[in-house]
Amino acid sequence: MKTLQQIIDGGKRIAFFGGAGVSTESGIPDFRSADGLYNQEYRYPPETILSDRFFVLKPEEFFRFYRRKMLFPEAKPNKAHLWLAELERKGRLSGIVTQNIDGLHQKAGSREVFELHGSVWRNYCMECGKFYPLEFIRDSEGIPRCECGGAVKPDVVLYGESLDGPTVSGALRIISHADVLIVAGTSLTVYPAAGFVQEFSGRDLVVINRDETALDGRASLVIHGNVGETLSQIVI
Repeated sequence: MKTLQQIIDGGKRIAFFGGAGVSTESGIPDFRSADGLYNQEYRYPPETILSDRFFVLKPEEFFRFYRRKMLFPEAKPNKAHLWLAELERKGRLSGIVTQNIDGLHQKAGSREVFELHGSVWRNYCMECGKFYPLEFIRDSEGIPRCECGGAVKPDVVLYGESLDGPTVSGALRIISHADVLIVAGTSLTVYPAAGFVQEFSGRDLVVINRDETALDGRASLVIHGNVGETLSQIVI
C-alpha cells in the first residue's frame, strides 16, 4: 500500500481501466469467476444470449435473460467509484475507461468516462432512434416497443457488434497519454477491450484484481484484492 501511495502521489496524468470486478462490491455479479454469471446454468450459454445474432433470432429470450441478469438499477457506487470521482475532482485523473455497463461511475460523479460496452441506462428505438430509460425496458414485457412500433434495443455492445468509434478514440487517447495506468477488476480476456492497455507507455502500470492477469508480469505493482477496499486506503 505504501508503494501504491507513492505511485499515486507521483502521477500527474492518471488513467483508470476497469472491468466487472470494480462493481462486485456494489452487489453486481461478475462474469468469469467461479461463481460468476458465465458459470451458472442456463438453457443457452450467456455468451450466446448476449450476441447480436441471438438478439435478432430470439429477442423474447434475450430480453427475458437481460431483465433478470443484466439490470441492477438499485446498485450504489462503492468505494472504488467514489475514490475515482474524487481523484478526478482533484484534477489528478484524466479519465476512466470501463468495460462495465452499469453507469456507477457516473452515479459517483465521474465525468470523463468512456463506456466501451455501452450502458443499460440508454435504450433506443431501432426504427426512429428515440431514446428510452432503463425503467422502460425493465417494466415492459416481451420485446419492448417504441410508440412508433419499432423494437427498443439496449445501447450495449453485444458479442458480434463493433465498439463505438468516438468512444474507442477517447479511451485510447486517455490511456496513451497517461503516466500512471491503474488496471482493476478485469481478467483482461475480452477483446478488443483488453488490448487497449497495450497502448500504455507511461511510467507506472498498477494491476488490482482478485486473480492473476496477463499483465501481472509487466506491471510496476500487482495487488490481489478487492478494488474498492484497496483504493480507499490511498490518500488523495
